[in-house]
Amino acid sequence: MMRPLAEMPPETAASVIGVFADIDDTLTTDGRLPARAYGALEELFDAGLFVAPITGRPAGWCDMIARFWPVAGVVGENGAFYFAYDREARRMRRRFFADAAGRARDRSRLEAIGRRILAEVPGAAIAADQPYREADLAIDFREDVAPLAPEKIERIAALFEEEGAKAKISSIHVNGWFGDYDKLSMTRLFARDVLGLDLETEKDRIVFVGDSPNDAPMFGFFPQSCGVANVRAFQGRLDAEPAYVAPSRGGDGFVEIARALLRPRTS
Repeated sequence: MMRPLAEMPPETAASVIGVFADIDDTLTTDGRLPARAYGALEELFDAGLFVAPITGRPAGWCDMIARFWPVAGVVGENGAFYFAYDREARRMRRRFFADAAGRARDRSRLEAIGRRILAEVPGAAIAADQPYREADLAIDFREDVAPLAPEKIERIAALFEEEGAKAKISSIHVNGWFGDYDKLSMTRLFARDVLGLDLETEKDRIVFVGDSPNDAPMFGFFPQSCGVANVRAFQGRLDAEPAYVAPSRGGDGFVEIARALLRPRTS
Protein backbone atom coordinates (compact mmCIF):
# COMPACT_ATOMS: atom_id res chain seq x y z
CA MET A 1 0.00 0.00 0.00
CA MET A 2 1.28 3.45 -0.91
CA ARG A 3 1.59 5.49 2.29
CA PRO A 4 1.79 9.28 2.61
CA LEU A 5 5.34 10.63 2.57
CA ALA A 6 4.75 12.10 6.03
CA GLU A 7 4.74 8.55 7.41
CA MET A 8 8.39 7.95 6.49
CA PRO A 9 10.17 7.63 9.86
CA PRO A 10 12.83 10.31 10.51
CA GLU A 11 15.39 7.61 11.27
CA THR A 12 14.73 6.07 7.85
CA ALA A 13 15.24 9.43 6.13
CA ALA A 14 18.42 10.03 8.14
CA SER A 15 19.89 6.69 7.05
CA VAL A 16 19.57 7.36 3.30
CA ILE A 17 22.88 7.58 1.40
CA GLY A 18 21.58 8.28 -2.09
CA VAL A 19 18.70 8.96 -4.44
CA PHE A 20 17.86 7.47 -7.83
CA ALA A 21 15.12 9.35 -9.68
CA ASP A 22 13.13 9.17 -12.87
CA ILE A 23 13.01 12.40 -14.89
CA ASP A 24 9.76 12.83 -16.84
CA ASP A 25 6.85 13.82 -14.59
CA THR A 26 9.04 13.06 -11.56
CA LEU A 27 11.65 15.82 -11.75
CA THR A 28 9.67 17.66 -14.42
CA THR A 29 6.21 19.19 -14.29
CA ASP A 30 4.17 19.51 -17.48
CA GLY A 31 7.27 18.95 -19.59
CA ARG A 32 9.54 21.47 -17.85
CA LEU A 33 12.27 21.11 -15.23
CA PRO A 34 11.41 23.66 -12.51
CA ALA A 35 14.30 25.51 -10.88
CA ARG A 36 13.13 24.28 -7.48
CA ALA A 37 13.38 20.61 -8.57
CA TYR A 38 16.86 21.12 -10.00
CA GLY A 39 17.76 22.97 -6.81
CA ALA A 40 16.58 20.01 -4.74
CA LEU A 41 18.88 17.74 -6.77
CA GLU A 42 21.78 20.06 -5.97
CA GLU A 43 20.88 20.24 -2.28
CA LEU A 44 20.92 16.45 -2.04
CA PHE A 45 24.23 16.30 -3.88
CA ASP A 46 25.77 19.03 -1.70
CA ALA A 47 24.56 17.22 1.42
CA GLY A 48 26.75 14.27 0.47
CA LEU A 49 24.09 11.97 -0.97
CA PHE A 50 24.77 10.45 -4.36
CA VAL A 51 22.16 11.39 -6.95
CA ALA A 52 21.54 9.67 -10.29
CA PRO A 53 18.66 9.97 -12.78
CA ILE A 54 17.28 6.62 -14.00
CA THR A 55 15.37 7.51 -17.13
CA GLY A 56 13.90 6.41 -20.41
CA ARG A 57 15.36 9.45 -22.13
CA PRO A 58 17.94 9.05 -24.94
CA ALA A 59 21.71 8.78 -24.96
CA GLY A 60 22.10 12.28 -26.40
CA TRP A 61 20.28 13.79 -23.46
CA CYS A 62 22.05 11.56 -20.95
CA ASP A 63 25.50 12.67 -22.12
CA MET A 64 24.54 16.27 -21.29
CA ILE A 65 22.96 15.30 -17.97
CA ALA A 66 26.01 13.34 -16.84
CA ARG A 67 28.29 16.26 -17.76
CA PHE A 68 26.33 19.24 -16.45
CA TRP A 69 23.92 18.18 -13.72
CA PRO A 70 24.92 17.68 -10.05
CA VAL A 71 24.80 13.90 -10.39
CA ALA A 72 27.10 10.88 -10.07
CA GLY A 73 25.90 9.61 -13.44
CA VAL A 74 22.77 8.58 -15.31
CA VAL A 75 21.11 5.36 -16.48
CA GLY A 76 19.28 5.93 -19.76
CA GLU A 77 16.91 4.39 -22.28
CA ASN A 78 15.32 2.26 -19.56
CA GLY A 79 18.57 0.49 -18.71
CA ALA A 80 20.35 0.28 -22.08
CA PHE A 81 23.42 2.05 -20.66
CA TYR A 82 24.91 4.20 -17.97
CA PHE A 83 27.06 7.32 -18.43
CA ALA A 84 29.24 8.77 -15.67
CA TYR A 85 31.51 11.77 -16.17
CA ASP A 86 34.89 11.91 -14.41
CA ARG A 87 35.43 15.65 -14.02
CA GLU A 88 39.04 15.34 -12.92
CA ALA A 89 40.02 13.15 -15.87
CA ARG A 90 37.59 14.93 -18.23
CA ARG A 91 36.42 11.56 -19.45
CA MET A 92 32.95 10.11 -19.96
CA ARG A 93 32.57 6.55 -18.79
CA ARG A 94 30.01 4.69 -20.92
CA ARG A 95 28.73 1.17 -20.51
CA PHE A 96 26.09 -0.32 -22.83
CA PHE A 97 24.14 -3.55 -22.46
CA ALA A 98 24.75 -4.38 -26.15
CA ASP A 99 27.79 -3.64 -28.29
CA ALA A 100 27.67 -1.26 -31.27
CA ALA A 101 27.01 -4.05 -33.78
CA GLY A 102 24.17 -5.42 -31.70
CA ARG A 103 22.60 -2.00 -31.32
CA ALA A 104 22.79 -1.41 -35.08
CA ARG A 105 21.17 -4.79 -35.77
CA ASP A 106 18.38 -4.13 -33.29
CA ARG A 107 17.79 -0.65 -34.66
CA SER A 108 16.70 -1.94 -38.06
CA ARG A 109 14.28 -4.38 -36.40
CA LEU A 110 12.85 -1.60 -34.25
CA GLU A 111 12.37 0.65 -37.27
CA ALA A 112 10.18 -2.04 -38.85
CA ILE A 113 8.15 -2.34 -35.64
CA GLY A 114 7.76 1.44 -35.59
CA ARG A 115 6.27 1.42 -39.08
CA ARG A 116 3.78 -1.25 -38.03
CA ILE A 117 2.77 0.68 -34.90
CA LEU A 118 2.17 3.90 -36.81
CA ALA A 119 0.05 2.01 -39.34
CA GLU A 120 -2.06 0.22 -36.72
CA VAL A 121 -2.40 2.86 -33.98
CA PRO A 122 -3.66 6.17 -35.39
CA GLY A 123 -2.44 9.17 -33.44
CA ALA A 124 0.81 7.56 -32.26
CA ALA A 125 4.11 9.05 -33.40
CA ILE A 126 7.81 8.34 -33.24
CA ALA A 127 9.11 10.36 -30.29
CA ALA A 128 10.86 13.61 -31.14
CA ASP A 129 13.97 12.50 -29.23
CA GLN A 130 14.36 9.29 -31.29
CA PRO A 131 17.33 10.59 -33.36
CA TYR A 132 19.37 10.78 -30.14
CA ARG A 133 18.69 7.19 -29.07
CA GLU A 134 21.19 4.33 -29.19
CA ALA A 135 19.20 1.25 -28.23
CA ASP A 136 15.43 1.61 -28.11
CA LEU A 137 12.41 2.93 -29.98
CA ALA A 138 10.17 5.48 -28.27
CA ILE A 139 6.57 5.87 -29.37
CA ASP A 140 4.96 9.14 -28.29
CA PHE A 141 1.43 8.92 -26.93
CA ARG A 142 1.12 12.29 -25.19
CA GLU A 143 4.31 14.39 -25.22
CA ASP A 144 3.99 16.06 -28.64
CA VAL A 145 0.74 14.42 -29.77
CA ALA A 146 -2.81 14.53 -28.47
CA PRO A 147 -3.10 12.05 -25.56
CA LEU A 148 -4.08 8.56 -26.67
CA ALA A 149 -6.69 6.44 -24.93
CA PRO A 150 -5.35 3.81 -22.50
CA GLU A 151 -6.38 0.95 -24.80
CA LYS A 152 -4.30 2.44 -27.64
CA ILE A 153 -1.29 2.76 -25.34
CA GLU A 154 -1.66 -0.88 -24.32
CA ARG A 155 -1.97 -1.81 -27.99
CA ILE A 156 1.38 -0.14 -28.73
CA ALA A 157 3.02 -2.18 -25.98
CA ALA A 158 1.37 -5.35 -27.27
CA LEU A 159 2.68 -4.76 -30.80
CA PHE A 160 6.24 -4.48 -29.48
CA GLU A 161 5.79 -7.75 -27.61
CA GLU A 162 4.26 -9.51 -30.62
CA GLU A 163 7.50 -8.74 -32.46
CA GLY A 164 9.62 -10.20 -29.67
CA ALA A 165 10.66 -6.89 -28.11
CA LYS A 166 10.30 -5.73 -24.52
CA ALA A 167 7.96 -2.81 -23.91
CA LYS A 168 7.53 -0.42 -21.01
CA ILE A 169 5.01 2.38 -20.61
CA SER A 170 6.18 5.69 -19.16
CA SER A 171 4.11 8.80 -18.56
CA ILE A 172 4.67 10.00 -22.15
CA HIS A 173 6.14 7.19 -24.28
CA VAL A 174 6.02 3.47 -24.86
CA ASN A 175 9.62 2.32 -25.12
CA GLY A 176 10.53 -0.92 -26.90
CA TRP A 177 13.86 -2.73 -27.13
CA PHE A 178 15.57 -6.06 -27.61
CA GLY A 179 17.63 -7.34 -24.70
CA ASP A 180 17.17 -8.75 -21.24
CA TYR A 181 17.60 -5.54 -19.26
CA ASP A 182 15.57 -2.87 -17.50
CA LYS A 183 16.17 0.13 -15.29
CA LEU A 184 17.07 -2.01 -12.28
CA SER A 185 19.57 -4.32 -13.98
CA MET A 186 21.67 -1.43 -15.33
CA THR A 187 21.34 0.46 -12.04
CA ARG A 188 22.96 -2.53 -10.34
CA LEU A 189 25.95 -2.25 -12.67
CA PHE A 190 26.14 1.52 -12.27
CA ALA A 191 26.09 1.20 -8.47
CA ARG A 192 28.83 -1.42 -8.52
CA ASP A 193 31.09 0.16 -11.13
CA VAL A 194 30.71 3.87 -10.35
CA LEU A 195 29.52 4.10 -6.75
CA GLY A 196 31.26 1.00 -5.39
CA LEU A 197 27.99 -0.23 -3.88
CA ASP A 198 26.24 -3.59 -3.78
CA LEU A 199 22.58 -2.71 -4.23
CA GLU A 200 21.44 -5.91 -2.56
CA THR A 201 23.09 -4.96 0.73
CA GLU A 202 22.46 -1.20 0.49
CA LYS A 203 18.92 -1.05 -0.91
CA ASP A 204 17.38 -0.12 2.47
CA ARG A 205 19.48 3.07 2.47
CA ILE A 206 18.67 4.19 -1.06
CA VAL A 207 15.50 5.95 -2.21
CA PHE A 208 14.14 5.64 -5.73
CA VAL A 209 11.65 8.29 -6.86
CA GLY A 210 9.36 7.68 -9.83
CA ASP A 211 5.88 8.05 -11.26
CA SER A 212 4.90 5.42 -13.85
CA PRO A 213 4.78 1.72 -14.87
CA ASN A 214 8.33 1.60 -16.25
CA ASP A 215 9.51 2.46 -12.72
CA ALA A 216 7.90 -0.67 -11.23
CA PRO A 217 11.14 -2.75 -11.08
CA MET A 218 12.70 0.04 -9.01
CA PHE A 219 9.64 0.46 -6.79
CA GLY A 220 9.65 -3.25 -6.08
CA PHE A 221 13.35 -3.46 -5.27
CA PHE A 222 13.89 -0.45 -3.03
CA PRO A 223 11.93 -0.72 0.26
CA GLN A 224 11.95 3.07 0.76
CA SER A 225 10.90 3.94 -2.79
CA CYS A 226 8.79 7.07 -3.25
CA GLY A 227 6.33 8.26 -5.85
CA VAL A 228 5.28 11.76 -6.75
CA ALA A 229 1.52 12.24 -6.50
CA ASN A 230 0.80 11.52 -10.18
CA VAL A 231 1.82 7.89 -9.64
CA ARG A 232 -1.66 7.42 -8.16
CA ALA A 233 -3.07 7.58 -11.70
CA PHE A 234 -1.49 4.15 -12.25
CA GLN A 235 -2.68 2.61 -8.98
CA GLY A 236 -3.72 -0.98 -9.60
CA ARG A 237 -1.80 -1.10 -12.90
CA LEU A 238 1.73 -1.22 -11.48
CA ASP A 239 3.62 -4.47 -11.03
CA ALA A 240 5.02 -2.89 -7.86
CA GLU A 241 4.09 0.32 -6.07
CA PRO A 242 6.20 2.83 -4.14
CA ALA A 243 6.25 2.65 -0.35
CA TYR A 244 5.53 6.38 0.04
CA VAL A 245 3.80 9.05 -2.04
CA ALA A 246 4.43 12.79 -1.92
CA PRO A 247 1.47 15.19 -1.66
CA SER A 248 2.33 17.00 -4.89
CA ARG A 249 2.87 15.92 -8.47
CA GLY A 250 5.95 16.16 -10.65
CA GLY A 251 8.82 18.41 -9.63
CA ASP A 252 7.01 19.76 -6.58
CA GLY A 253 6.59 16.21 -5.31
CA PHE A 254 10.30 15.58 -5.82
CA VAL A 255 11.10 18.71 -3.81
CA GLU A 256 8.91 17.41 -0.98
CA ILE A 257 10.74 14.08 -0.99
CA ALA A 258 14.15 15.80 -1.03
CA ARG A 259 13.14 17.97 1.92
CA ALA A 260 11.97 14.92 3.86
CA LEU A 261 15.39 13.31 3.32
CA LEU A 262 17.34 16.47 4.15
CA ARG A 263 15.32 17.49 7.21
CA PRO A 264 17.07 15.10 9.66
CA ARG A 265 20.44 16.39 8.43
CA THR A 266 19.60 20.04 9.13
CA SER A 267 17.55 19.77 12.32
